Amino acid sequence: MASSAPTAFPATPPLVDPAALQDLGAQLDSPAVAKGFARDYTRMWDQRYQTLASALERGDLAGSMDAVLSLKTSSAMVGGLRLAQLAGELESALRAGDMGHALALLRDVAERGGETVDELQFSYVLWES
Repeated sequence: MASSAPTAFPATPPLVDPAALQDLGAQLDSPAVAKGFARDYTRMWDQRYQTLASALERGDLAGSMDAVLSLKTSSAMVGGLRLAQLAGELESALRAGDMGHALALLRDVAERGGETVDELQFSYVLWES
């Protein structure tokens, strides 16, 4: 008998969820601060990615973990759900000691990160409120 339970694969989250920045603004009681956080996130993307890539390429597990946790948390805060999910997958690979898989995920991290930054800049950061 076939099960009607959902599959083990989660639905693909949106690239950027606008509710996350709205929620952050409400929590901080300042939409301007939330927008500033998103602006800083986009400005720091290249540095954040390079820190992660460099740590992974050096085989620095502690540095890689610090970088991926920072990426996962900050991405979730700005609503970058696909990138946060991917960072979570990379974190799992690191926790399992699978540096090969972690390194293999770098290209996807770079692509999702670039797309996330573009979407934030287009939709939120450049708009004046």
